[in-house]
Amino acid sequence: MSSSSTSHQPLVAKVKRRQKKQTGWWTRTTSSLTSFNLSKIWGNRPGSTTARSVYHNEPLPQGMFDRKGRILKEHKYPTNQNITSKYTIITFLPRNLLEQFRRVANVFFLGIAILQFFPKFSTISPGLVILPLLVVLAITAGKDGYEDVKRHQADRHVNNSIVHVLQGPGHENKNHMQGKEKTFVPRIPIPSRKSKKAREGAKDTTDILKNYRANQEAEPPEPAPHGQTGTRSQINRWLDDPDAMEGADELGWHRVAWEDVKVGDIVKIYENEQFPADLVICSTSEEEDVAYIETKNLDGETNLKSRNGVPGLSHMVSAADCAKTRIRIDMDKPEVNMFRLNGAVVTLDEMGNDGEPAIHPITLESTLLRGCVLRNTAWVVGIIVFTGADTKIIANSGGTPSKRSRVEKQMNPQVLLNLAILAVIGLVCAIVDHYAEVRWYQEGAYWELYADTKEDNPNINGLFTFFNAFITFQNIVPISLYISIEVVRTSQALFIYWDPLICQIKDGVKRRTNARSWTLSDDLGQIQYIFSDKTGTLTQNAMIFRQCSIGGKVYVGDGEVPSGTLTNGKEHKEIPSNTSDDSSEAPAPTRNDPDEIKVALPKEVLQPFHDAELEKDLADHDSEQSRILHGFFAVLGLCHTVLAAEPEPGVIEYKAQSPDEAALVQSAADVGFVFRGRDHNIVRLSTPFSDHPDEYELLHVLEFNSTRKRMSVILRKMDDEGRIFLLCKGADNVIFERLTKDESQRELRQKTDKDLQQFASEGLRTLCLAYKVLDQKVYDRWAKEYHEATVALQGREELIENVSNSIEQDLILLGATAIEDKLQDGVPEAISDLKRAGMKVWVLTGDKLETAVAIGYTTHLLTTETNLIIVREGARPIQDQLRDALDGFFGDNLSRHASRREAEHYDTAAPPQLDRINTGVRSLVGHDNGTRPGGFSLVIEGHALAHAFDDQETSDLLLALSTQCNTVICCRVSPLQKAQVVHLVKDNLGVMCLAIGDGANDVSMIQAADVGVGISGEEGLQAVNSSDYAIAQFRFLKRLLLVHGHWSYFRNSSMILNFFYKNIIGIGVLFWFMIYCEWSTTYVFAYVYLLFWNVFWTLLPVIAIGLFDKNIDADILMAIPELYRFGREQTYFGMWRFVYYLMEGVYQSAVIYFFLDYTYVTTSARGDGWNPYIYEMSTTMVIGAVMIANLFSGLNLYSWNWWALFGILLGPFLIWVFTAIYSIIPPSSFYTAVYGNDIYLFRSAAFWFGWPFVLIVALLPRYLFKAYSQLVTPNDIEILRLVRKFNPDIDFESHPLLGGKLKAEQGKTLDMEDMLHGGAAHENVIPMMDIEANRNSVESQRENGGPRPSYQGRPSMASSRFGVHSSARGSQVDMSTGLSQAPSRGFDFTTEERGVAMQRMQSRLSEHSAHRQKFRSRLFPASSNHDIPESGHSNPFGFSKIRERAGSVLSRKRAGTASTRLSADDVASSPPNTGLTTTSTGTPRKGSMLRNVEKASVDGDLVDEHGRVG
Repeated sequence: MSSSSTSHQPLVAKVKRRQKKQTGWWTRTTSSLTSFNLSKIWGNRPGSTTARSVYHNEPLPQGMFDRKGRILKEHKYPTNQNITSKYTIITFLPRNLLEQFRRVANVFFLGIAILQFFPKFSTISPGLVILPLLVVLAITAGKDGYEDVKRHQADRHVNNSIVHVLQGPGHENKNHMQGKEKTFVPRIPIPSRKSKKAREGAKDTTDILKNYRANQEAEPPEPAPHGQTGTRSQINRWLDDPDAMEGADELGWHRVAWEDVKVGDIVKIYENEQFPADLVICSTSEEEDVAYIETKNLDGETNLKSRNGVPGLSHMVSAADCAKTRIRIDMDKPEVNMFRLNGAVVTLDEMGNDGEPAIHPITLESTLLRGCVLRNTAWVVGIIVFTGADTKIIANSGGTPSKRSRVEKQMNPQVLLNLAILAVIGLVCAIVDHYAEVRWYQEGAYWELYADTKEDNPNINGLFTFFNAFITFQNIVPISLYISIEVVRTSQALFIYWDPLICQIKDGVKRRTNARSWTLSDDLGQIQYIFSDKTGTLTQNAMIFRQCSIGGKVYVGDGEVPSGTLTNGKEHKEIPSNTSDDSSEAPAPTRNDPDEIKVALPKEVLQPFHDAELEKDLADHDSEQSRILHGFFAVLGLCHTVLAAEPEPGVIEYKAQSPDEAALVQSAADVGFVFRGRDHNIVRLSTPFSDHPDEYELLHVLEFNSTRKRMSVILRKMDDEGRIFLLCKGADNVIFERLTKDESQRELRQKTDKDLQQFASEGLRTLCLAYKVLDQKVYDRWAKEYHEATVALQGREELIENVSNSIEQDLILLGATAIEDKLQDGVPEAISDLKRAGMKVWVLTGDKLETAVAIGYTTHLLTTETNLIIVREGARPIQDQLRDALDGFFGDNLSRHASRREAEHYDTAAPPQLDRINTGVRSLVGHDNGTRPGGFSLVIEGHALAHAFDDQETSDLLLALSTQCNTVICCRVSPLQKAQVVHLVKDNLGVMCLAIGDGANDVSMIQAADVGVGISGEEGLQAVNSSDYAIAQFRFLKRLLLVHGHWSYFRNSSMILNFFYKNIIGIGVLFWFMIYCEWSTTYVFAYVYLLFWNVFWTLLPVIAIGLFDKNIDADILMAIPELYRFGREQTYFGMWRFVYYLMEGVYQSAVIYFFLDYTYVTTSARGDGWNPYIYEMSTTMVIGAVMIANLFSGLNLYSWNWWALFGILLGPFLIWVFTAIYSIIPPSSFYTAVYGNDIYLFRSAAFWFGWPFVLIVALLPRYLFKAYSQLVTPNDIEILRLVRKFNPDIDFESHPLLGGKLKAEQGKTLDMEDMLHGGAAHENVIPMMDIEANRNSVESQRENGGPRPSYQGRPSMASSRFGVHSSARGSQVDMSTGLSQAPSRGFDFTTEERGVAMQRMQSRLSEHSAHRQKFRSRLFPASSNHDIPESGHSNPFGFSKIRERAGSVLSRKRAGTASTRLSADDVASSPPNTGLTTTSTGTPRKGSMLRNVEKASVDGDLVDEHGRVG
């Protein structure tokens, strides 16, 4: 293994060089204001950083106070107030002004306004001069204030939510809190709601209270032994609670606002209420002290999870019990890790065996975190331990950022460039004017007669001229630009809101796409990285139990609804006959349950499971298969943490922690093994073989986690024998390693393993089931060890794992399950199209690695030929894993970029790193590993990310590896790690990042990204409230980016460039006049024309561009996502395009001035022979400039409508009318220098011939350039515009010659040649005929003696889910072990050397490699080896073929030629002569993809859907 420093790795050095390039002198100069972080000044208070002790009914120790008796700062805990807003009444003005003056232009305008307050530089009233700036600042501040008011309203609603806190006489919380922030928002008064006793009347209330308190005093409650309490109340409302109080002199549960909750408060949470802070569970309404919570605001999961109370606090049930309890809670310091929490409760009233106060451990399982919701539990009593910034949900969410679009950031350097030009103009004017005045003064010129005063002399007039130049040419930076941008972006937000195609109608309610931030619309068109949550964002979090393998036999669901199962509240009693002919001969077993229990289908399960063959085998009671079936479904019905609720009499509905468990338990109920619920520790299960439910005593639950990858329960059957069972379910490799070494088990394991391979190839999530019968003595000995491990304070997790592992051995295998996780509508298609658009999609999820990868395949993130690299915590350090992956897979590519010095530290000539690991990997992965055409994908766990972020060197390696991979999946990540991943990419690569999520756990990621998108679905509004855009479904993201993003970026870029251009024309005419006025900064035309330049004359055309222009239609952008690259590559806006538009303005202003000046100066334009007045010439100039500026914007319009036409013509109309009226205003009204100008101006031939002449000469180059670029060198968009113009009926979505999705004729299939030449939509599409052939071959092998039955026609195989054959999964290399793994099987990703999975891989390696080689030989025949793409990143279905196909669509028929009909194959097989170069990833480089197309003609032929010319 190489030991060289990571800092010398070539790729990392390459990334650093890129960073160094970004921080050059120009960037450092222009980004100082942009990069200033305002949160450093107005940031929220940080949370606590030390451990704490919380006291209840105990005085605080002296160590918590200073010498003066004041509480120490570290023992003041943060308030529970939640603030997501940016401003308050006091901070709004300074903070908002500071944000606005980060714009260089605003600083410039303020300086100009201040300058004109001095009489020496004043042009008009100083108040009128500063008015435009004030208007711009006020409008922007009003918009920002409106957005922040919405945040204040959300904060006000949260902070004033009601929680019930123990208060009253004799009870005091002595823990200290920090002061609350002053938000100046009035709090919501607590509503006057009378409790149950108050409603019954004052007299009755008094009697009830007296009787209640008398009973409490007569029989004081005694702390019950552990787990032995009396029957507890099931009241789930405060109004009905006898302990609910309102008066301050009454002890009980009082209503308190969330923001007033303190550390140490005892609270009572009722059903369906949220937890206001992190609290420790004391007791619940369940006698086992179990509570069921919904954690969707934390991890996005909508399923219920169970939490258990601290054993020593179970007596704290009533208000009186809580008030008497003396305890101390010791907690570790607050941390952001969502999966770790340690502490201990010291019960001062209870003594342990050693005579000291008893100590009970606190874990994450005994705490309730802020944001979770209590479900299916009447109430919970808990003690607050963390509030506000110390809670995990707030610690994982960042502050509200101040986001600015990339276009706006790029404007600062452009404004600075304009200011530099202005400074040069001012300097030239000052120098020339100074020397001219000195010369005139020496010559005794009459205009210098009194130029010798202190305020007016040639020595200082040059300085005055310099500042006057700033005033004269101030329009070089248009003040109206920013307000115009705000107006346009607001309108674009409304266009997004009104778009019916990204609006969801569900249950009669419209969920529109809402732009919550109006300043980022153009960023939507430049996205390069997408970071997405999984649960609720990509998936529905709903499951279907598809099939199972039991005793080596596969059972496939037939889609029928079993009797006794309710779907949508309806029972299906009759089941149609199955496809099997003899299925009716064996009647299904009947249940004689007197209760007639029905099972309602949970919302997480989309359909029930039924198989007639299974019922037949189950009914054969004497067979071995029936016994295995009984054990299999008994494990499904008992090994879980599901809660059985009874929404109505006789109906059971399951509430599970995960949809997987709900589907498994529901499938058991569908077969007849109905889980009836728990009563204390008694579990009841109905079976088809008994009249009454079987009862089991639940002894232990060994829960599932990412390390164990299994779950076990230990039960004692309550019958005469009293046998003890261990039931286990988990990943197949984990279960296989713990099976008994029996010959029969070995054979069953092999059969089950083959079935698991098929399940995984279909994209299904798999689990294995096993059991074991325990001896009583063995169990007693183990139970003692387990108890000692659970109460240990040091190394508790490791001890529990070791003890649990010791009992989970010598298991007996029963079978395996296969479940499908349903995706949201359109997710695979949306992700495929986003990848086609050139965006890299990363998935950041809190789910297990196995689940994340399985979803990766079903969503098309991972494809058939993907090489999967897995980095996770293991025996090998994370840094070594990352370095080995870079060295082993990308060393050759990286060496090309490495310098000679770097090469000394990076041995690129050495063989891949994997060859140096002595694990036999080279013989396992095959010779083609790392060269498959699907590229590489990285999967990394949260623990590995934690190590990477802790070390800068490892972080650089992670960034280097991830940028080389096509897709990255991060699993088991916390909300803070999501934000860290986004910052890693955004801050180091300088790319545009978008984050999308639906839960509170996604808030930090959404705020960290350049653009945050929240899904307004089932996961609450936390993500939406923190987002910039809110959509209803993930699939809407495609249209939001490809259409609205592209249009907004194109419109805003064109509008800004045209804005700068039109102002250059205006000041250009003034500048050229400086040559003839001795650079004295004199205006060539009346100042009023300059004043109205950006208000009336030239404003509307650029606004029309920003509102209505579109360079291509929406359906084309949706059908051909590759067109998004124009925005992703920042084609429409940049410094070079800015300079080009400036040069256009300079040229056109020179044409206007010099041609008209020559016309008016060389000869008189008057009929009387007098020389023309200057304003006669300058008015012609300004009218010509307005006409040119407006028509130039018209030339840049791609989409004309009546509004655009109105905007272009209004400016010329207004200036003509204004000139006519302004010239006839008599001096008696007010002084004007152009009075009578209309008499000479409109009668002059120079005027009528002058402005049309300069109009043609000025616009001719632009017209010729656009004509040349569209007809001779068109880009992709221009070609497709021509296709739409000449063939408007073509459907781009389905037309094969234009790259749309192929519509194959029914009954026909495409051969491989069709696939290689454009028959598929894109490179990620799997040839379905190849899949079917593979499936049929597998079926035929099974029918000829194999153990698997035929799968012909079953729903799971007939579905269109991605990847049916086994080759649909790419190779995997687990960098934590250095070993390559077999294709994914849902839960199996741990491969150990000499393990079972390793042996399975060795047995299949030769066949697998042969299949790969055969497929590659078909893709790239030996005769064309030179065409094989480099590094395996081929793109046979890219746009290089569409270029010629578009040409065929536009081509003209050849006269006299009979062979005019071309098939798709003929067109596709023609040799491409596109001149297109591709990158190593197969992505076309910048440039036209459709360049070599024959010139379009009006009589171009329409090509039908089969590629034939009509």
